[in-house]
Amino acid sequence: MSTVDIHEAKLQLDELIINAVSGEEIVIAKSGRPLAKLVPIVPAPVLRKPGSMKGRIWIADDFDAPLPDDIQAAFEGN
Repeated sequence: MSTVDIHEAKLQLDELIINAVSGEEIVIAKSGRPLAKLVPIVPAPVLRKPGSMKGRIWIADDFDAPLPDDIQAAFEGN
């Protein structure tokens, strides 16, 4: 973590942002007193919402029913 005076931060903002994106935390101070912290934004993970496709897809009632004998035999190499 590094501390930068507010006037210096104004002049070097592009460089400070690049450093923050690479993981460095930068404290911006005025007269030696910390005012703000420049840190990278970490995106929140996208959580799966069960049931979000309800009404958009259709699954046949016999979806998990046994296959006909001839098709099952083909899968088994018979």
